[in-house]
Amino acid sequence: MNSLNTSDLLSLEQALAKMLAQITAPQKTQRIPLTAAAGRITATHVTSPVNVPPFDNAAMDGYAVRLQDLKSGIPLPVAGKAFAGTPFSGEWPAGSCIRIMTGAPVPAGTEAVIMQEQVVVTEAGVRFAEPVRPGQNIRLIGDDFKSGDTVLPQGVRLGASQLPLLASLGVEEVEVFGQLRVAVFSTGDELQPVGTPLQEGQIYDTNRFAVRLMLEKLGCSILDLGIVRDDQAALRKAFEQADDWADLVISSGGVSVGEADYTKQMLDELGEVSFWKLAIKPGKPFAFGKLHNAWFCGLPGNPVSAALTFYQLVQPLIAKLAGQNNWSLPPRLKAKATAPLKKTPGRLDFQRGFFTVNREGTLEVQSTGHQGSHVFSSFSLANCFIVLERERGSVAAGETVDIEPFNALLRN
Repeated sequence: MNSLNTSDLLSLEQALAKMLAQITAPQKTQRIPLTAAAGRITATHVTSPVNVPPFDNAAMDGYAVRLQDLKSGIPLPVAGKAFAGTPFSGEWPAGSCIRIMTGAPVPAGTEAVIMQEQVVVTEAGVRFAEPVRPGQNIRLIGDDFKSGDTVLPQGVRLGASQLPLLASLGVEEVEVFGQLRVAVFSTGDELQPVGTPLQEGQIYDTNRFAVRLMLEKLGCSILDLGIVRDDQAALRKAFEQADDWADLVISSGGVSVGEADYTKQMLDELGEVSFWKLAIKPGKPFAFGKLHNAWFCGLPGNPVSAALTFYQLVQPLIAKLAGQNNWSLPPRLKAKATAPLKKTPGRLDFQRGFFTVNREGTLEVQSTGHQGSHVFSSFSLANCFIVLERERGSVAAGETVDIEPFNALLRN
């Protein structure tokens, strides 16, 4: 180990594993209209009520043919036309073809659809020069989904990729888990709401503002209890109100050594909460546990530390509490550092960076500036974390590093 004693620090992986091991999937469900389901999580698997497509249809604009009619090699007259919404319904004489458009039901007896680019239209009829395969350019009934097939499994967040699919099947309602209720507040006498003139020694409460924005993106129902002063009675009232209403309580501040006296006392009385020192930078202090009714996460007071611990720890916790099974962070990628990066061994370092792809197709990354845990400007300019291993030291320009592109929670 290096000169800094970090042996008592919990790794990010250990902390996350401890948290998720205690969480179970939600039990409450409700059936809601598809139009109100954006951001909600499927509580059961969703099945198709119909075949998709509902009939055999043309995959191309072209001509519907019977293979027997092609054997003579002579041009085939056009016996009629078929359009999407207006199928061919007349008699189809032998030795002829049907003009057909994409999506139109194929006439009974059709064995292939030949795309219009592969034919020659003459006064005598349509000549087919290319070899034809049985079933060519025909989309069969139920080719995408058959009635009763699973369309979406349980635990999927419904969004712009899923809801139009369900709408195309005629699904009007969907069974979802209850919306996760999250209470949030900040602690500290130095904090002031945004828009209030600052006095000497005061700062704006940016953490609660940032946490609220991220909770909204995650589809949570939010109870904002504002700023709670460093007062035992006020703190108790906030915790009791939050615990009575929420599934999850998130506080900011009051979890560092020397500043957690009231917070720790309240949590000891209201539940079982552990205060952890994490082997990550920024974001060393963190608290997690169970109140009487709700789960609890205590974020550090520094803005970047609060945002990072929310992103890396609270975000996956919320996904599991909400019942989402398909959640994961983007995979880490390799990139070349374009400038030196300062790093002291001992903690996993999440530096804010901006990555691009150079002309050779190689990923390159650079720091977005000052990496202090109080400097949020480095976050606002970033599109990724530069993830430097726990025992790694400073990085020279040209060295390879891991980057973790931001997911939708932090992307603009």
